Amino acid sequence: MAAAARRAAALLPLLSSPPGACIPLRRELSLIPPLRSYRLLSHPPRPLSTSPFSASASASASNGAAAERTRELHLYNTKSRKKEHFRPRAPDGEVGMYVCGVTPYDDSHIGHARAYVAFDVLYRYLRYLDYEVRYVRNFTDIDDKIIARANQLGEDPFSLSKRFSDVFLSDMANLQCLPPSVEPRVSDHIDQIINMIKQILDNNCAYVVGGDVYFSVDNFPEYGELSGRKLDDNRAGERVAVDERKRNPADFALWKAAKDGEPWWDSPWGPGRPGWHIECSAMSAHYLGHSFDIHGGGEDLIFPHHENEIAQSRAACCDSSINYWIHNGFVNVNSQKMSKSLGNFITIRKVIEMYHPLALRMFLLGTHYRSPINYTIEQLNVASDRLYYTYQTLHDCEESCQQQQKNSGDSLPANTLNYIQKLHDEFETSMSDDLHTSVALAAISEPLKVMNDLLHTRKGKKQEKRLESLAALEEKIRVVLSVLGLLPSSYHEALQQLREKALRRASITEEHVLHKIEERTAARKAKQYEKSDEIRKELASVGIALMDGPDGTTWRPSVPLSEEEGAVVKP
Repeated sequence: MAAAARRAAALLPLLSSPPGACIPLRRELSLIPPLRSYRLLSHPPRPLSTSPFSASASASASNGAAAERTRELHLYNTKSRKKEHFRPRAPDGEVGMYVCGVTPYDDSHIGHARAYVAFDVLYRYLRYLDYEVRYVRNFTDIDDKIIARANQLGEDPFSLSKRFSDVFLSDMANLQCLPPSVEPRVSDHIDQIINMIKQILDNNCAYVVGGDVYFSVDNFPEYGELSGRKLDDNRAGERVAVDERKRNPADFALWKAAKDGEPWWDSPWGPGRPGWHIECSAMSAHYLGHSFDIHGGGEDLIFPHHENEIAQSRAACCDSSINYWIHNGFVNVNSQKMSKSLGNFITIRKVIEMYHPLALRMFLLGTHYRSPINYTIEQLNVASDRLYYTYQTLHDCEESCQQQQKNSGDSLPANTLNYIQKLHDEFETSMSDDLHTSVALAAISEPLKVMNDLLHTRKGKKQEKRLESLAALEEKIRVVLSVLGLLPSSYHEALQQLREKALRRASITEEHVLHKIEERTAARKAKQYEKSDEIRKELASVGIALMDGPDGTTWRPSVPLSEEEGAVVKP
């Protein structure tokens, strides 16, 4: 039961915790909803528990954590350039995962959202598989870009980086990214950085020039094995000033001598501050050891950042190694690379002004994390519409089960068990195959359709054990949404928020929509069907769909009509 409880705690959504706050395990367990149990009418293809934690959870009580891992996890390793079976260094111990964090000098953008949602899903799925995970994600709170921006604004660099760090944490909380185990800042780990540089110098892989310390790539023959690049391909420049004093143009700074107006710390080589790459090597070693399981980040970090990290870490400790290097793909905007120079730089804050944060998360999860993703308003509208449909179905199910009495001790129909088993298998198979979140999302479509049939059709309402089936299907979908980070604290509240965002995008109020509904109802009664259709189309064109039912007309957010029509004619 302890293993099942840990798994359940790993799946909980962020509730009202402040940005970056960790939810204590004791509090997490108190939030786990009560489980329902059912007797089986007939045997499914394989044994199935109707608890949301699957059959493997109960098996763990006698067989241990390994029994719970019903699917072998495979992850694509950038270093080997192939998918590999995930085998942690300590099979019954803790998985160590380090993800390069932000340099907080501006608002976080959708590229950051893409990266940290991807690694949040990996974090959640490892916990779902009952691994204990120590997840470290840093803040580079002192850097050339921070100093330049602070000077531009006339602000203290540490004040500026703290301000944008807080913005980032707020964005991550809005996207329901679980807080990492540790979030170290470079400025708090200068001693560790200096000690690592000393080790590199002692091992003859670095040299000092006038208060600067450079890593010597010529003294590290394995340089380039992660990226596959040769030394000739290396270019000085990225966060590294061109310096003719370097022995090789590819050499990079471990320590930078102090300049006027910049923060500095004392060191054996004089006052100065760390270079960019050494920070992550020192902090990952401090919190996870010189060897650990997973190191992640955006594809743009493969070279030079992660290549340089490997060189530094191995130069400081010859036994240093990381088993899996994992990288997420780029974000394009309207099929163009996102950049400030092109004017298509989109911040997370800008997006969630008009869209629910979980609509952005669903959009990001609709593409495999390693593939490039093309951000468009049209695709975001589709994701928002899909999210609304999902939550509306689950909310209707919740209300129906609460309003009517059901016998929780009764068995489930065989077809319901088959749907649950199929969802379970498709979910674990897709997620264990290098986190195919788009396939996992597609797997809930059929159960949602079944639930809508049970809720709204004549045939469905007459089905045996209807409420028990609804409750069981909702529980299983809840688990999938939890692992994907899409489970809200309340379906009702999420639906209301989605409606508010739709009204904001349409630049109208709910009162205006209700007035239009009354106007349309009057037109229909007067048999003015052309006017009635005009009102419907007018609202549909701005993403407001009217729904006629036995109790009258209601409205819901939708993809704007012009976009739907455009989608039909696209090849």
